[in-house]
Amino acid sequence: MQKSQAVLGSALFFAIAPFSLTVLIPLWITGWWMQPAFFGLPLLRGIGVLLAVAGAVPLIESFRRFAVEGLGTPAPIAPPQRLIVTGFYRYVRNPMYVGVVAVIAGEALILGDARLLTYAAIVWLGFHIFVLAYEEPTLRGSYGAEYDAFRANVPRWIPRFTPWKSSASSATSA
Repeated sequence: MQKSQAVLGSALFFAIAPFSLTVLIPLWITGWWMQPAFFGLPLLRGIGVLLAVAGAVPLIESFRRFAVEGLGTPAPIAPPQRLIVTGFYRYVRNPMYVGVVAVIAGEALILGDARLLTYAAIVWLGFHIFVLAYEEPTLRGSYGAEYDAFRANVPRWIPRFTPWKSSASSATSA
């Protein structure tokens, strides 16, 4: 796949998947109506803003990385041509999924809406099942020992404190 096709495909998939999960469905659930702050603590709204931004950054950056470095998209029908082990992938194996859940949880804190916390948990569970049932077996089949090394050194959901440096990423690490 050419870089321009990968960028366009990634942008289209972003509009379909993460945008729907983090904007359209939360809008449908809440109408963006602000409830009282959780536990009467307005500080939690500020933490929610930080959490939403902290989730959006790796989500957007990882989409860019898939297109530019991997010459593919996050969509299973047009995957990257090589295993991505740079950027946020040096800290956690699933930065896009972690980012989506963080954005939704941040929105829940901002809006003071427990329904969004429930939705965030459901989204995470769906991601977890997808990762275990489809994504990890597919990546292992596609990338073999390279994926096994990545999997052995980078946690699935809770980020590492220090970046992992693989032999494949040392030349292109960013």
